Amino acid sequence: MSRKDAINNLFLKRPEASGTATPRGSERVRTGAISAMGASLQEMSENAKQAAQLQKQLAEGDAIVSIDPKKIDHSRITDRIPTEVDLAFDQLVASIAENGQQVPVLVRPSPDTPGRYQIAYGRRRLRAAEKLGLGVKAIVRNLSDSDLIVAQGRENLDRKDLSFIEKAFFARNLEDDGCDRHTIISALATDKADISRYIAVARRMPDVLVKKIGPAPKSGRARWLALADKLEQQAALATAERALDDPSLRSADSDTRFDAVLNALQSRKPKVRPSIGVWKAPGGKRGARIEAKDGRTALVFEEKTVPEFAHFVAGKLDDLFNEFQANGSGGEKP
Repeated sequence: MSRKDAINNLFLKRPEASGTATPRGSERVRTGAISAMGASLQEMSENAKQAAQLQKQLAEGDAIVSIDPKKIDHSRITDRIPTEVDLAFDQLVASIAENGQQVPVLVRPSPDTPGRYQIAYGRRRLRAAEKLGLGVKAIVRNLSDSDLIVAQGRENLDRKDLSFIEKAFFARNLEDDGCDRHTIISALATDKADISRYIAVARRMPDVLVKKIGPAPKSGRARWLALADKLEQQAALATAERALDDPSLRSADSDTRFDAVLNALQSRKPKVRPSIGVWKAPGGKRGARIEAKDGRTALVFEEKTVPEFAHFVAGKLDDLFNEFQANGSGGEKP
């Protein structure tokens, strides 16, 4: 039995077997209550992960110190895609304001500037402390560049998994920064084939568009590939950006924005080159077509049907134009 079926059995089905009458209105629990219970279970799971992480750090003998957030440099390799609407971050700020910072961040001493630090993981907690004007609780370790990157990637996977496009951009950013494939594989806890697929998709997606869409956690590789294919159409990027300018999307989640862009591109019909006529040679085969587009008219000859005829016509253009004017046509427009 699935988890969903189990919940339905417990809360949604009417108690017909017992034969006991139940008051009207209490036949089932509202779906809102189920959603609230799901949110509570998720929060309990997150709290359990935090407690386990803190217990592990304490068991390893790590000393926790308070550091001024202004002394900590943010990672030069971005993994999360920032969004204008981030309810989870707002909740984190409220939680730290009320209960304090429960899990320390991990930093290393800056190899370039004495007295400064570089963040390995915990960037959202660092941002929250900055916003609240508090010192950030941190563990300080001597980490190599590779260790720093792996710690950053693994912490994201352990706490809240990156979306497909975030993994893709993280892998691409690491490669652009000069990281070898072994380090990238360790940071994302995957294999070489997956890393190649992540990077291939990321290199096809415009950064500006992905930042406007956001992480879109429900959209996997197949849908991002479909979007990348659509963006190869002429003027597709402009169409996508117009779709995102819709005021109704300003407070929408990133998956809704992704759907809006993909739907806008799927509804675009390929432009058919307009034609105003076809000329057939005496044998009945098409010898030329006349096309009109964007204020221009073109006479396109079929070389296989009428070879060299285009050169002949080109040599007769002056005579043809004079005949055209003599017939009272071709006067200049006022």
